[in-house]
Amino acid sequence: MSTPLNKKATTEEIRKRFDEEVERFSNLETGQQTAVDAALMMELIVKAAAACNPAARAVLDIGCGAGNNTLKLLQHKNDIDCDLVDLSMKMLERAFQRVSAATSGAVRMFQSDIREADLPHGHYDIIFAAAVLHHLRDDDDWRGTFRRMYELTAPGGTVWITDLVFHENKEVHALLWERYGKYLESTGGEEYRDRIFDFIEKQDSPRPVTFQLDLLREAGFAEVDVLHKNSCFAAFGARKSK
Repeated sequence: MSTPLNKKATTEEIRKRFDEEVERFSNLETGQQTAVDAALMMELIVKAAAACNPAARAVLDIGCGAGNNTLKLLQHKNDIDCDLVDLSMKMLERAFQRVSAATSGAVRMFQSDIREADLPHGHYDIIFAAAVLHHLRDDDDWRGTFRRMYELTAPGGTVWITDLVFHENKEVHALLWERYGKYLESTGGEEYRDRIFDFIEKQDSPRPVTFQLDLLREAGFAEVDVLHKNSCFAAFGARKSK
């Protein structure tokens, strides 16, 4: 990344972009096509959440988009209260409509940044953060957000993350970034690859999965696990002690 963090897209600019992306994020079977193994990662975090918290009563979906991860969870357990958080009201409205039809629990939506949303502490048995944390910026921003997720998680609850990740070793990163570029080319050609890379350069600031695993433990989580990693994408999670 060559763009300084203070020159990256603002929260408002990111919101406007996702207002226009509702249909692309509404495919329950494929998830996000720009992500390598998107459908597999969604399946893994949902099944892990259902297995680790079979009696879950409340789920929080951070950066919920059109609600795909929560919808997948509701295929396993359809009586959960669901809180949906996203910057985009258009995304929230689609997610609310879809999730409300799939659960007998209460559904609430919060048009907010997770760093500012008015949410109950120690309440959520399951938290999803799928393809959202890469919008965080400096170290303090990352640490504060992971501490907030810990505060929101109920005792014994779990947090599950899927995201674009970078790498600590620059040679390893270059190798896997090239591999990701070839994946994008195979999906939509060179122009598509360049457009996605441009979005990432302007809007995203991913961190290594190793950095994020350390933050989970630093925040207080235990039993930290990596479910999957391929190229520049990873799925991982952790449990809060009872």
